[in-house]
Amino acid sequence: MSAATEPQTSPVPLSTAPPGSLHTAPPLRRRRALDWRLRFAGLSLIWGFSFLLIKVGTNGYAPFQVTFGRLLFGTLVLAVAIAWKRDRLPSGARTWGHLAVSALLLNALPFSLFAYSELTIPSTLAGICNATSPLWGMALSLIALSEDRPTRCRVAGLGLGFLGVLTVLGAWQGFHGLDAAGTTMALLASLSYPIGWIYIRRTLAGSSHSNLSLTGAQLLLATAQLAVVTPLFTTLPTHFPLVPLLAIITLGTLGTGLALLIQYGLVAEVGPTTAQMVTYFIPVIATAAGVAILGESLAWSTPVGAVIVLAGAALTQSRPTRPTKP
Repeated sequence: MSAATEPQTSPVPLSTAPPGSLHTAPPLRRRRALDWRLRFAGLSLIWGFSFLLIKVGTNGYAPFQVTFGRLLFGTLVLAVAIAWKRDRLPSGARTWGHLAVSALLLNALPFSLFAYSELTIPSTLAGICNATSPLWGMALSLIALSEDRPTRCRVAGLGLGFLGVLTVLGAWQGFHGLDAAGTTMALLASLSYPIGWIYIRRTLAGSSHSNLSLTGAQLLLATAQLAVVTPLFTTLPTHFPLVPLLAIITLGTLGTGLALLIQYGLVAEVGPTTAQMVTYFIPVIATAAGVAILGESLAWSTPVGAVIVLAGAALTQSRPTRPTKP
């Protein structure tokens, strides 16, 4: 994700931004030592396993502590990347003000909501709820972004996607056996991402600062926000369970810091359209990891509904073809 070194860029489509990131698509593509397909697969695994790591982390620490640790270690990774590239943090009170809002909407709030949700719902369900972000983004962008016009295909995808959500939740059974609070928090976390992306497009698109610089500042502010909130709602642990602690460190360094760097590199090399396809692998890997490693149960409606959600999300990202001029 060193693609952030390009100073002047144009904003990518709403759903192409990775969870918790602040990025635009650079115009240049560079060859990388490691094939992009391997990095794509690695990114899918990292983000797919993130929900398992959240679940393990909350087994030993409070959700706010998990989120704070995640943001802290993710910020450290980006700080190293910024120093390595001899970049600098953005300047200007207005920029930092907008970054504070994006830090809340794209990092502090959704990360905390997912951590709290996994106290009562399986990591598999949290991963599938995360896949609804493109659906929320499509619905919101039709209202908030004038350049996103509805088409029959995209509206059909929106309806199909939310039908998939109802299938995952077992609506025909009256949501029996489902923790309403945990599921609602996971869905609100997924909704927070597109709200943050829309805010960024309306306030920071076309910024002269590099993407790496902006994202590093955003994570720094999110860490500061959690540093204030966490002591108010939690107490300092008297002991530090090793496995949950390692899960938090891995979640921060890999699932937040390194994942953002990989994503930017993919956008730079193969473009946002290809890079965004990672979205469709995350719930599959999250489900497989939760079932195989954590032993979480899986009803037939969960994978079937997940497929419907992903199909709907794919349709919402379709763009009308324009006839070429002779």
